Amino acid sequence: MIAIIDYGMGNLRSVQKAFDHLGFAAEIVEEPERLSGATHLVLPGDAAFGDAMRNLRAAGWDQAIAEGIAAEKPFLGICVGLQLMFSESEEMGQHSGLGILPGKCVRFPITERVPQIGWNQVAIKRDVPLLAGVPEGSFFYFVHSFYVETANESDCVATTDYGLDYTSIAGDGRVFGVQFHPEKSQAHGLRLLDNFARLN
Repeated sequence: MIAIIDYGMGNLRSVQKAFDHLGFAAEIVEEPERLSGATHLVLPGDAAFGDAMRNLRAAGWDQAIAEGIAAEKPFLGICVGLQLMFSESEEMGQHSGLGILPGKCVRFPITERVPQIGWNQVAIKRDVPLLAGVPEGSFFYFVHSFYVETANESDCVATTDYGLDYTSIAGDGRVFGVQFHPEKSQAHGLRLLDNFARLN
């Protein structure tokens, strides 16, 4: 079972419907204890970083996610879910993140229009199972005003150009995060979700 973490933020149903379309059992999970029975963990997000972290900590999701990753369950952060994976964020003050990967979330330069909304390309930096069959330069759908700076260059899987080249896919081992919305990104997004669901 693919567990889609419901911490009160984000459009969870669209992610669930994408997995359903691909033929995988995915459930929206409201209690952290239920992650123990999941095979894969998905953390979507559509909110401010600080608010999202408060909700995660208040319900105990942070500990449950850490335990799932320690058990080597595949993990996917989507949009703000990617940003929450990192150590800290500068969005509306300083906030600590989940610390799954080292790095920080920062705002786009003032020279760029924010949020970035619409289709943009990814430049693949590392060959990983998540991107099997996803061509170089594929377009995905983005909506965000902040981006992540990875502390370890090896954690950057792909970049996107929006005034600067920033990490749009990050990952290490079975843990991945994407800044875009794969569930809204048509064929390439569905292929990425299919690849994730097949990780073991």
